[in-house]
Amino acid sequence: MKKFNIRKVLDGLTAAAASSSSQPGQRPPDTDIPESLCSEHFQLCKTVRHGFPYQPSAMAFDPVQKILAIGTQTGSLRLFGRPGVECYCQHDSAAGVIQLQFLVNEGALVSALADDTLHLWNLRQKRPAILHSLKFNKERITFCHLPFQSKWLYVGTERGNVHIVNVESFTLSGYVIMWNKAIELSSKTHPGLIVHISDNPMDEGKLLIGFESGTLVLWDLKSKKGEYRYSYDEAIHSVAWHHEGKQFVCSHSDGSLTIWNVKSPIKPAHIITPHGKLPKDGKKPEPCKPILKVEYRTCKSGDPFIIFSGGLSYDTVGRRPCLTVMHGKSTAVLEMDYPIVDFLTLCETPYPSDFQEPYAVVVLLEKDLVVVDLGQNGYPIFENPYPLDIHESPVTCCEYFADCPVDLIPALYSVGAKQKRQGYSKKEWPINGGNWGLGTQSYPEIIITGHADGSLKFWDASAITLQVLYKMKTSKVFEKSRNKEEKPNTDIVDEDPYAIQIITWCPESRMLCVAGVSAHVIVYKFSRQEVTTETIQMLEIRLHYEINDLESPDTEQVPSLVTSCQGPNSQTANSQSHPSTSSSSSDGLRDNVPCLKIKSTPLKQGAGYQAEVVIQLVWVNGEPPQQISSLAVNSSYGLLVFGNCNGIAMVDYIQKTVLLNLGTIELYGSNDPYQRQPKSPRKTRQASGGLCDINEGSTTLDDRCKSPTSAKMSRKLSLPTELKPDLELGDGSKGRDQHLNHQPEEMKQLKNNIWSMTSLCAHFFNVRDNSFSRSRSSSVTSIDKESREAITALHFCETYTRKADTCTSPCLWVGTTLGTVLVIVLNLPPGGEQRLTQPVIVSPSGTILRLKGAILRMAFLDTTGSLINPAHEPWREPNVPEEKDDKDKCRKLRPVSVSPSSSQEINETQYAVICSEKQAKVISLPSQNCIYKHNITETSFVLRADIVGLNGSICLACFCANGHIMTFSLPSLRPLLDVNYLPLTDMRIARTFCFTNNGQALYLVSPTEIQRITYSQGTCENLQEMLGELFTPVETPEAPNRGFFKGLFGGGAQSLDREELFGESAAGKPSRSLAQHIPGTGGIEGVKGAASGVAGELARARIALDERGQKLSELEERTAAMLYSADTFSKHAHEMMLKCKDKKWYQF
Repeated sequence: MKKFNIRKVLDGLTAAAASSSSQPGQRPPDTDIPESLCSEHFQLCKTVRHGFPYQPSAMAFDPVQKILAIGTQTGSLRLFGRPGVECYCQHDSAAGVIQLQFLVNEGALVSALADDTLHLWNLRQKRPAILHSLKFNKERITFCHLPFQSKWLYVGTERGNVHIVNVESFTLSGYVIMWNKAIELSSKTHPGLIVHISDNPMDEGKLLIGFESGTLVLWDLKSKKGEYRYSYDEAIHSVAWHHEGKQFVCSHSDGSLTIWNVKSPIKPAHIITPHGKLPKDGKKPEPCKPILKVEYRTCKSGDPFIIFSGGLSYDTVGRRPCLTVMHGKSTAVLEMDYPIVDFLTLCETPYPSDFQEPYAVVVLLEKDLVVVDLGQNGYPIFENPYPLDIHESPVTCCEYFADCPVDLIPALYSVGAKQKRQGYSKKEWPINGGNWGLGTQSYPEIIITGHADGSLKFWDASAITLQVLYKMKTSKVFEKSRNKEEKPNTDIVDEDPYAIQIITWCPESRMLCVAGVSAHVIVYKFSRQEVTTETIQMLEIRLHYEINDLESPDTEQVPSLVTSCQGPNSQTANSQSHPSTSSSSSDGLRDNVPCLKIKSTPLKQGAGYQAEVVIQLVWVNGEPPQQISSLAVNSSYGLLVFGNCNGIAMVDYIQKTVLLNLGTIELYGSNDPYQRQPKSPRKTRQASGGLCDINEGSTTLDDRCKSPTSAKMSRKLSLPTELKPDLELGDGSKGRDQHLNHQPEEMKQLKNNIWSMTSLCAHFFNVRDNSFSRSRSSSVTSIDKESREAITALHFCETYTRKADTCTSPCLWVGTTLGTVLVIVLNLPPGGEQRLTQPVIVSPSGTILRLKGAILRMAFLDTTGSLINPAHEPWREPNVPEEKDDKDKCRKLRPVSVSPSSSQEINETQYAVICSEKQAKVISLPSQNCIYKHNITETSFVLRADIVGLNGSICLACFCANGHIMTFSLPSLRPLLDVNYLPLTDMRIARTFCFTNNGQALYLVSPTEIQRITYSQGTCENLQEMLGELFTPVETPEAPNRGFFKGLFGGGAQSLDREELFGESAAGKPSRSLAQHIPGTGGIEGVKGAASGVAGELARARIALDERGQKLSELEERTAAMLYSADTFSKHAHEMMLKCKDKKWYQF
């Protein structure tokens, strides 16, 4: 019977819906492009999670498997093996993890949660699953203890009782240690909750129970009574045994350690306050902060280690959290960067009754994981191979690039290797369990993270791993204030003035541009050589524009877009190679001052990314510059463009000049659908740059549109008459197009689209989610000023700019928050020396396209439906002088990856794919007919949209604010995937979500973690193979040798038959109302994992039998050889006897 496929039915329905929503009347007959992608190619699933576990709360280590587990306050588990072997799990209840216990070398883990639930995790499968759960109903769990190689788990509760759980069946035993039986009968008060449980290393039948009040009880499990009781005045936080079982040490709330002899319960053998000041009169030391945890580890050759956290003196105000290592007479205090959550000592043996031989300490901090080497002098730390420093400075933006050039990762790694710190331990990383997956994906992947301190990190994300390649700091080019008083200009944000907002990167040319929160843009070039820059080139741009109230082109009332911008005559574009000096306007307000100050001294720039030019927006009449909302760069054209809610600016970074500096309204000219007019009367400003003023009417248009070639030339730009109705132009404007080609859509759509994207942008840049602070600028926080028309999308391309074009030309497509797309034509000079001397001419095309909602993404397809990538230059080492002929040859070639030639005829159609926050359109060029249209959402809006490659084809991927992830075929915009994945609960997700090629995507799921997902069916199917294995079959080390005399006189460790004590036959049935057993949710995979676990046990048993049989056969062979040897000896002896029996004694 043929399998019924609901996807194909949905495919047909969605295709019919897409065709009905398109405009067939405008669709040319030859636009039927075959599409290879269908819904079967798409499936959404999480792949891996990278970064430091957010809000950690517990930790455990398997000393045989060498696996580390970390639990968090949100109920998640992170498991770490060797570098590259990581796993993420999540409890359904999302309750905090209070304790973790490994079943050592069994491939299982027990987690205790704050909702009084115990869970048993199966780690024998690549995606661990819960096999059993046990919910306590009447008592709250406070502490758990699972002895080595035991199946009985001791559970202490808030009431002071100890319950026992069978971890195989996850059921309670009838054996219960009640608090009133454990303490002395004479005691009249409750001892408090249980803070510690452990068995004597030398006698499993003796259980040490620690109560919060300071009372300890050594409980005899067989006789069911307390053997010894110990009492101290201070509350107990933790307890640790000496391996011989004759002593134990307690840590207390007054910063003291008490060492007790087991058989002397009256008073401690020793009381020490390691960090307490001893008074001269011999009295008790001054109390210190609590010692939260202590561990007591012994060595065969040498003094034992006593390691504890906390216990500092109260007068050490401002001192960082410390871990103290006491070894013999030496005491080392190791300062940590963050508060200590937990720590564990890694030892050579898992047996508590043997010398532990500690070799390292794993310290879990609130925001870091540190491993200290105990074997080297000075206790150096190990270099952490895990990507746990993503949050070193809060992440403010992310970009994800799949299928990068193959030489890019080695290039970044080579320059990043020079940045590595020294002084780490020379030993290998001690957490090295598990095995790597067998991934089939081989394409390079790179993630770039921008941070609040202005730093950038490049990560190798290939094959679902993550490794830092290279770090850089953008703040190096700015002067840093030495004190708080020297902070005059960074008023645009309260703090983090260098925070990264936008990253634009061209992997092929290695050009990098970043936009920061202080309205600054930096252009970087990649170099393998170190250079010293004498002066950093800087451009200052005055981007400010004012308009009157908006008038609707429609009869319906349109909400007014009230903004506060300067007129075109007030715009300036100053080129400087040194920091500008502060200036003020006539009324004393700050004016023409950038937010940051460029370094005036020579800047040493190491190998890697080196600053080429810095662009800053300046204050205007007391108003700080608005933050940048979009950014684009093109290495082939040598141009950079950015925009904000005031307008747009274009920079020629080769000639270091400003080409364009316009308010958004000026891009419309007389065809503005809102009929906005510049504010009048206009204040007179100094004509220091920007647009030409009225007195320059005699200058020709061509001269005004050219970019200057040196700092001495004028940096002014003018536009044709239709774009400047209020200015009187000279004769040079003749011959230009007098009419715009495309009229906007009806303004009725505007009523339901009052700037959801702009409001979101305001949240991105103003809400400090560990990244940004709320702006103090009234122009940003004002509600009506959020409604200005911002530039939200920019795209350089080589395509048709007007309906009448017969060939393509370089241009810039500009998208705004009101759903408008405008096209600017770029007239580039030839390559070589002419590119350095001749100006770039920028002019409008008159083309205006309209969509509903703010424009998010634009791309272009060729006549076969393939993506036309923007033109780019191949990377060349910038700091190596080239031969003149080679330089000219390289510059004359302006490489355009898959770009059509300039002699393309009209029948070679291109398609513009434009996606807004509400809908997507595919427009045929040069006819500008909309051939496909799809309304993505009516009730929500799109946060991120990308045109990505998958399975040799392309599609449009969208992430909506309502949590839906959708993909659409191109060019037909047929829906292929729609999954309600992740509701927008945090602005962090909206700020960091991004798609890339080959079905990959990521977002920042917490302030410290990156979650990677895939929407590719192929990747989902191969994911199981790509994931690493946590559990690997390893032989448990042999138990310590008891020795002859210990075996003879019973001095060794005493075993206990817990089954006989805790089983139902001896202990009876437990109370049914005390706890409820819940079957695991592992499903089939959990059953498979359990089955594989049983199979593994059988395999190990079979191997053990084979080894036993082999040893028996070897013994049999040896016995036979001995018999043969004895028989041979007997024969020789008999022959000798016969030979010598008749001889006399003197004949010998």
